[in-house]
Amino acid sequence: MSEPLAVQAEIEVTQPNFSVDVALIERVVTQVMQNEGETGTWEIGIRLTDDRELQSLNQQFRGIDAPTDVLSFGNYDDDDGEFVGPDGVYDDDEFADPEEADAPSYLGDLAISVDRVREQAGEYGHSARRELCYLVAHGTLHLLGYDHETDAERETMRLKEEAALDALGITRDASA
Repeated sequence: MSEPLAVQAEIEVTQPNFSVDVALIERVVTQVMQNEGETGTWEIGIRLTDDRELQSLNQQFRGIDAPTDVLSFGNYDDDDGEFVGPDGVYDDDEFADPEEADAPSYLGDLAISVDRVREQAGEYGHSARRELCYLVAHGTLHLLGYDHETDAERETMRLKEEAALDALGITRDASA
């Protein structure tokens, strides 16, 4: 029998008048990871901030001087794509410090623009809650190694995002 899956989200909200349901966000990350067959205990950091900070991060890490909706900072070495931890590269799914066997594995961090959440929710005709959940699912897939450089990759990600949200009953209904 496989090990159960648990996700702990450390969420920092820098924007006034924006509330977040931490349990819902953890359920979204958990659903994405469950759909991908992940097990174990994981930790993810999520910073909910504004366009200005996302633009600065986008410039610093991607060389793009424009705001964006979500950025992902995975727990891996970009040079070879291998996952790393405090003591170097780990085999298989052992991303946590081996000396702390009970410690959660660190998946990575997401930075999400609350400005984009609100704007895109209006643009797509659904709630800010749904848009935030979508961006969390999207970012989590990036942390798991997915990208959307090609049409095929984009379609794969879109199907996985929607599968996770559908499983949780998070629809495009404006009130959802």
